[in-house]
Amino acid sequence: MLLDGHTRLLILQDLGYKEAPCLISKDDEAYTYNSRVNRLSSIQEHYMLRRAVQRGVSPERLAKVLSVDITNITRKLALLDNICPEAIEMLKDRQFSPEISRILRKMKPTRQLECVELMIAANNVGITYAQALLAATPVEFLVDGKKPSRLHGVSAEQMARMEREMENLQGQYKLVEENYGQDVLNLVLARGYLAKLLENESVTRYLRQNHNEIHAQFEAIVQVSSLDA
Repeated sequence: MLLDGHTRLLILQDLGYKEAPCLISKDDEAYTYNSRVNRLSSIQEHYMLRRAVQRGVSPERLAKVLSVDITNITRKLALLDNICPEAIEMLKDRQFSPEISRILRKMKPTRQLECVELMIAANNVGITYAQALLAATPVEFLVDGKKPSRLHGVSAEQMARMEREMENLQGQYKLVEENYGQDVLNLVLARGYLAKLLENESVTRYLRQNHNEIHAQFEAIVQVSSLDA
């Protein structure tokens, strides 16, 4: 019973292969075979398509084999054109639409990096958010030097407010980024001190009897392993 690789099997048969290396599954629980799905990131897919083209496979053939429109292949082949290396590095493990790249290409490299940082921090690498970031980008950070068309249904006053909010958000993000190392150090020192303090049975007993809420907070801090927690 073939669990995965049906297309590869057909290709090997068309090429005349009689044997092929494979993995044997000894698990009889069929519902667990694909319980772990490891999808390609958008940038990995881009590199695979580029490598195929470099080896002589035409985009038209790729589109036919993958059953997609040729424009889809073309856009994925151009995914990283005019995108700064730092932004590419941050997006390398993400899945995102080629439309994100089209939006980023309208910005200068420094602004590209800022927007990618904001999208990842918000865990939202979506087209709508990217369009909002583009609309809130100052003219001096745009490649063509002019503001994009306004978002549909958004007034000039709303756009101006959104631009101010985006600038404020970026400032807060940079501030958190700058202080993160010191905050982690403070957390480590506080955890160490409180852990030793709670090892003292007399102190622990006193806190439980007279300041139970504070004792609970101290225990929670001792259990924290990162700022995210």
